[in-house]
Amino acid sequence: MKTKVQTGFTPVQATLYETLAGRALDSRARRPILGDPTAVDTVRKIDFDFSRLRLGSGLVTQVAVRARYLDKAVRGFVTAHPDAVVVDLGAGLDARIFRVLPPSTVAWFDVDFPAVAEARRQVLPDHPQARQLGACLTDPWWLDEVPGDRPAMVVADGLLPFLAQEEIEALVDRLTRHFRTGELAFNGYHPRIAGLARYLPAMKRTAALTRSVPFADPYEPESWNARVRFVEETSLAHVPEVALFPPAIRLGTRLAGRSSTLSRSSRVLRYRF
Repeated sequence: MKTKVQTGFTPVQATLYETLAGRALDSRARRPILGDPTAVDTVRKIDFDFSRLRLGSGLVTQVAVRARYLDKAVRGFVTAHPDAVVVDLGAGLDARIFRVLPPSTVAWFDVDFPAVAEARRQVLPDHPQARQLGACLTDPWWLDEVPGDRPAMVVADGLLPFLAQEEIEALVDRLTRHFRTGELAFNGYHPRIAGLARYLPAMKRTAALTRSVPFADPYEPESWNARVRFVEETSLAHVPEVALFPPAIRLGTRLAGRSSTLSRSSRVLRYRF
Protein backbone atom coordinates (compact mmCIF):
# COMPACT_ATOMS: atom_id res chain seq x y z
CA MET A 1 0.00 0.00 0.00
CA LYS A 2 1.32 3.43 -0.90
CA THR A 3 2.14 5.91 1.86
CA LYS A 4 -0.65 8.44 2.26
CA VAL A 5 0.05 12.08 1.45
CA GLN A 6 0.62 14.37 4.43
CA THR A 7 -0.54 17.89 3.76
CA GLY A 8 0.23 20.05 6.80
CA PHE A 9 -2.45 22.59 5.89
CA THR A 10 -3.19 25.72 7.91
CA PRO A 11 -6.68 25.91 9.51
CA VAL A 12 -8.03 27.93 6.59
CA GLN A 13 -6.51 25.59 4.03
CA ALA A 14 -7.82 22.57 5.95
CA THR A 15 -11.42 23.73 5.44
CA LEU A 16 -11.14 22.12 2.00
CA TYR A 17 -11.38 18.75 3.77
CA GLU A 18 -15.07 19.42 4.45
CA THR A 19 -16.01 20.06 0.85
CA LEU A 20 -13.84 17.16 -0.33
CA ALA A 21 -15.47 14.83 2.20
CA GLY A 22 -18.91 16.11 1.21
CA ARG A 23 -18.30 15.29 -2.45
CA ALA A 24 -16.94 11.86 -1.52
CA LEU A 25 -19.89 11.03 0.74
CA ASP A 26 -22.32 12.18 -1.94
CA SER A 27 -20.62 9.93 -4.47
CA ARG A 28 -21.16 6.95 -2.17
CA ALA A 29 -24.86 7.73 -1.68
CA ARG A 30 -27.55 5.52 -3.18
CA ARG A 31 -28.74 8.49 -5.26
CA PRO A 32 -25.78 10.88 -5.64
CA ILE A 33 -26.38 14.50 -6.58
CA LEU A 34 -22.93 15.31 -7.93
CA GLY A 35 -21.48 11.84 -8.37
CA ASP A 36 -17.73 12.56 -8.15
CA PRO A 37 -15.77 9.29 -7.83
CA THR A 38 -12.49 11.23 -8.02
CA ALA A 39 -13.32 12.70 -4.59
CA VAL A 40 -13.57 9.19 -3.12
CA ASP A 41 -10.17 8.28 -4.56
CA THR A 42 -8.64 11.53 -3.30
CA VAL A 43 -9.85 10.96 0.27
CA ARG A 44 -8.17 7.54 0.28
CA LYS A 45 -4.80 9.11 -0.63
CA ILE A 46 -4.64 11.68 2.19
CA ASP A 47 -3.31 11.13 5.69
CA PHE A 48 -6.27 12.67 7.51
CA ASP A 49 -9.07 11.20 9.63
CA PHE A 50 -12.10 12.39 7.69
CA SER A 51 -14.48 10.65 10.11
CA ARG A 52 -13.74 13.30 12.73
CA LEU A 53 -15.45 15.93 10.55
CA ARG A 54 -18.84 14.31 11.29
CA LEU A 55 -20.54 15.84 8.27
CA GLY A 56 -24.32 15.64 8.44
CA SER A 57 -26.44 14.76 5.44
CA GLY A 58 -27.61 18.37 5.18
CA LEU A 59 -24.08 19.69 4.68
CA VAL A 60 -23.23 16.86 2.27
CA THR A 61 -26.22 17.67 0.06
CA GLN A 62 -25.39 21.39 0.07
CA VAL A 63 -21.77 20.76 -0.91
CA ALA A 64 -22.88 18.47 -3.73
CA VAL A 65 -25.69 20.59 -5.13
CA ARG A 66 -23.72 23.84 -5.13
CA ALA A 67 -20.81 22.11 -6.90
CA ARG A 68 -23.27 20.73 -9.43
CA TYR A 69 -24.61 24.20 -10.27
CA LEU A 70 -21.19 25.81 -10.38
CA ASP A 71 -20.18 23.01 -12.77
CA LYS A 72 -23.28 23.82 -14.82
CA ALA A 73 -22.27 27.49 -15.06
CA VAL A 74 -18.76 26.56 -16.20
CA ARG A 75 -19.99 23.94 -18.66
CA GLY A 76 -22.42 26.38 -20.23
CA PHE A 77 -19.72 29.01 -20.64
CA VAL A 78 -17.11 26.73 -22.24
CA THR A 79 -19.76 25.30 -24.55
CA ALA A 80 -20.56 28.82 -25.76
CA HIS A 81 -16.88 29.85 -25.77
CA PRO A 82 -14.68 26.87 -26.74
CA ASP A 83 -11.66 29.20 -26.78
CA ALA A 84 -12.23 30.12 -23.12
CA VAL A 85 -9.95 30.23 -20.12
CA VAL A 86 -11.35 28.74 -16.89
CA VAL A 87 -9.92 29.97 -13.60
CA ASP A 88 -10.94 28.00 -10.51
CA LEU A 89 -10.16 30.25 -7.54
CA GLY A 90 -9.41 28.47 -4.28
CA ALA A 91 -9.69 25.17 -6.13
CA GLY A 92 -8.81 23.09 -3.08
CA LEU A 93 -8.72 19.40 -3.94
CA ASP A 94 -11.65 19.65 -6.33
CA ALA A 95 -11.30 17.86 -9.67
CA ARG A 96 -13.90 20.04 -11.37
CA ILE A 97 -12.31 19.72 -14.81
CA PHE A 98 -13.03 15.97 -14.81
CA ARG A 99 -16.73 16.66 -14.18
CA VAL A 100 -17.09 19.55 -16.65
CA LEU A 101 -15.10 17.84 -19.45
CA PRO A 102 -14.43 21.08 -21.37
CA PRO A 103 -13.58 21.19 -25.08
CA SER A 104 -9.93 20.42 -25.78
CA THR A 105 -9.39 24.05 -26.81
CA VAL A 106 -10.15 25.36 -23.29
CA ALA A 107 -7.23 26.33 -21.01
CA TRP A 108 -7.84 25.59 -17.33
CA PHE A 109 -6.08 27.07 -14.29
CA ASP A 110 -6.58 25.82 -10.72
CA VAL A 111 -5.38 28.44 -8.25
CA ASP A 112 -4.78 27.93 -4.54
CA PHE A 113 -2.10 28.30 -1.87
CA PRO A 114 1.25 26.70 -2.80
CA ALA A 115 0.75 23.91 -0.23
CA VAL A 116 -2.65 23.10 -1.70
CA ALA A 117 -1.34 23.22 -5.28
CA GLU A 118 1.41 20.77 -4.30
CA ALA A 119 -1.14 18.45 -2.69
CA ARG A 120 -3.23 18.60 -5.87
CA ARG A 121 -0.21 17.43 -7.87
CA GLN A 122 0.19 14.45 -5.55
CA VAL A 123 -3.40 13.24 -5.13
CA LEU A 124 -5.30 14.27 -8.25
CA PRO A 125 -4.88 12.76 -11.71
CA ASP A 126 -3.13 14.85 -14.34
CA HIS A 127 -5.20 16.53 -17.01
CA PRO A 128 -3.57 17.82 -20.21
CA GLN A 129 -5.53 21.09 -20.15
CA ALA A 130 -5.14 21.91 -16.46
CA ARG A 131 -2.32 23.89 -14.88
CA GLN A 132 -1.82 24.30 -11.14
CA LEU A 133 -0.91 27.77 -9.88
CA GLY A 134 0.31 27.86 -6.29
CA ALA A 135 -0.30 31.38 -5.01
CA CYS A 136 -2.15 33.44 -2.46
CA LEU A 137 -5.08 34.99 -4.31
CA THR A 138 -4.28 38.39 -2.85
CA ASP A 139 -0.93 38.35 -4.68
CA PRO A 140 -1.22 40.03 -8.09
CA TRP A 141 1.50 38.08 -9.93
CA TRP A 142 -0.36 34.83 -10.59
CA LEU A 143 -2.66 36.45 -13.16
CA ASP A 144 0.41 37.09 -15.33
CA GLU A 145 0.42 33.31 -15.95
CA VAL A 146 -3.13 33.35 -17.37
CA PRO A 147 -3.96 34.56 -20.90
CA GLY A 148 -6.05 37.72 -20.74
CA ASP A 149 -7.14 37.87 -24.39
CA ARG A 150 -9.63 34.98 -24.22
CA PRO A 151 -13.14 34.82 -22.71
CA ALA A 152 -12.76 33.91 -19.05
CA MET A 153 -14.92 31.83 -16.75
CA VAL A 154 -13.93 32.49 -13.14
CA VAL A 155 -15.44 30.14 -10.57
CA ALA A 156 -15.10 30.09 -6.78
CA ASP A 157 -16.66 27.47 -4.53
CA GLY A 158 -16.67 28.36 -0.83
CA LEU A 159 -13.91 30.95 -1.22
CA LEU A 160 -15.25 34.45 -0.67
CA PRO A 161 -16.05 34.21 3.07
CA PHE A 162 -12.34 33.59 3.78
CA LEU A 163 -11.31 36.88 2.18
CA ALA A 164 -11.79 40.31 3.70
CA GLN A 165 -14.19 42.56 1.79
CA GLU A 166 -11.39 44.82 0.54
CA GLU A 167 -9.52 41.73 -0.69
CA ILE A 168 -12.58 40.52 -2.58
CA GLU A 169 -13.04 43.86 -4.30
CA ALA A 170 -9.34 44.10 -5.15
CA LEU A 171 -9.41 40.58 -6.62
CA VAL A 172 -12.48 41.36 -8.73
CA ASP A 173 -10.81 44.56 -9.91
CA ARG A 174 -7.69 42.65 -11.02
CA LEU A 175 -9.80 40.05 -12.81
CA THR A 176 -11.87 42.60 -14.71
CA ARG A 177 -8.74 44.53 -15.69
CA HIS A 178 -6.91 41.42 -16.85
CA PHE A 179 -9.67 39.83 -18.94
CA ARG A 180 -11.47 41.58 -21.78
CA THR A 181 -14.71 39.71 -21.11
CA GLY A 182 -15.98 36.88 -18.97
CA GLU A 183 -18.20 35.61 -16.20
CA LEU A 184 -17.85 35.07 -12.47
CA ALA A 185 -19.77 32.35 -10.60
CA PHE A 186 -19.62 31.64 -6.89
CA ASN A 187 -21.78 30.40 -4.04
CA GLY A 188 -23.22 32.70 -1.43
CA TYR A 189 -25.30 32.76 1.75
CA HIS A 190 -27.83 35.08 3.33
CA PRO A 191 -26.17 37.10 6.14
CA ARG A 192 -28.71 35.92 8.71
CA ILE A 193 -27.96 32.29 7.90
CA ALA A 194 -24.23 32.92 7.98
CA GLY A 195 -24.59 34.42 11.45
CA LEU A 196 -26.49 31.36 12.64
CA ALA A 197 -23.74 29.07 11.29
CA ARG A 198 -21.40 30.21 14.06
CA TYR A 199 -23.62 28.34 16.53
CA LEU A 200 -24.17 25.13 14.57
CA PRO A 201 -21.80 22.31 15.60
CA ALA A 202 -21.16 21.17 12.01
CA MET A 203 -20.36 24.67 10.77
CA LYS A 204 -19.04 26.78 13.64
CA ARG A 205 -15.42 25.64 13.18
CA THR A 206 -15.36 26.92 9.60
CA ALA A 207 -17.56 29.94 10.32
CA ALA A 208 -15.04 31.15 12.92
CA LEU A 209 -12.43 31.51 10.15
CA THR A 210 -14.53 33.68 7.84
CA ARG A 211 -13.57 37.31 7.31
CA SER A 212 -16.23 38.95 5.13
CA VAL A 213 -19.94 39.54 5.66
CA PRO A 214 -22.30 37.86 3.16
CA PHE A 215 -24.83 39.95 1.28
CA ALA A 216 -28.54 39.43 0.70
CA ASP A 217 -29.03 41.52 -2.45
CA PRO A 218 -27.67 39.67 -5.51
CA TYR A 219 -26.96 43.04 -7.15
CA GLU A 220 -24.52 43.97 -4.37
CA PRO A 221 -21.38 42.87 -6.33
CA GLU A 222 -22.20 45.47 -8.99
CA SER A 223 -21.04 48.03 -6.42
CA TRP A 224 -17.65 46.28 -6.20
CA ASN A 225 -16.69 47.05 -9.78
CA ALA A 226 -18.18 49.13 -12.59
CA ARG A 227 -17.89 46.29 -15.13
CA VAL A 228 -19.67 43.64 -13.06
CA ARG A 229 -23.30 42.94 -13.98
CA PHE A 230 -25.66 40.53 -12.25
CA VAL A 231 -26.86 37.68 -14.48
CA GLU A 232 -28.50 34.96 -12.41
CA GLU A 233 -29.27 33.79 -8.89
CA THR A 234 -30.04 30.11 -8.33
CA SER A 235 -31.59 29.27 -4.98
CA LEU A 236 -30.45 25.76 -4.07
CA ALA A 237 -33.72 25.33 -2.19
CA HIS A 238 -35.64 25.44 -5.48
CA VAL A 239 -33.61 23.21 -7.78
CA PRO A 240 -34.95 19.84 -9.04
CA GLU A 241 -32.14 18.01 -7.23
CA VAL A 242 -33.93 18.66 -3.92
CA ALA A 243 -35.91 15.51 -4.81
CA LEU A 244 -32.67 13.54 -4.29
CA PHE A 245 -32.10 14.86 -0.75
CA PRO A 246 -32.63 12.51 2.22
CA PRO A 247 -36.30 12.71 3.36
CA ALA A 248 -35.81 14.95 6.40
CA ILE A 249 -33.42 17.29 4.56
CA ARG A 250 -35.76 17.36 1.56
CA LEU A 251 -38.72 18.38 3.73
CA GLY A 252 -36.72 21.05 5.55
CA THR A 253 -35.38 22.43 2.27
CA ARG A 254 -38.83 22.67 0.74
CA LEU A 255 -40.16 24.45 3.81
CA ALA A 256 -37.17 26.82 3.71
CA GLY A 257 -37.92 27.48 0.04
CA ARG A 258 -41.15 29.21 1.06
CA SER A 259 -39.20 31.96 2.84
CA SER A 260 -37.48 34.71 0.88
CA THR A 261 -34.69 34.70 3.48
CA LEU A 262 -34.28 30.96 4.05
CA SER A 263 -34.47 30.20 0.34
CA ARG A 264 -31.31 32.30 -0.02
CA SER A 265 -29.51 30.38 2.71
CA SER A 266 -27.49 28.70 -0.04
CA ARG A 267 -27.33 29.94 -3.63
CA VAL A 268 -25.17 30.13 -6.71
CA LEU A 269 -24.64 33.58 -8.21
CA ARG A 270 -23.46 34.42 -11.70
CA TYR A 271 -22.14 37.75 -13.03
CA ARG A 272 -20.82 39.05 -16.34
CA PHE A 273 -17.99 41.51 -16.90
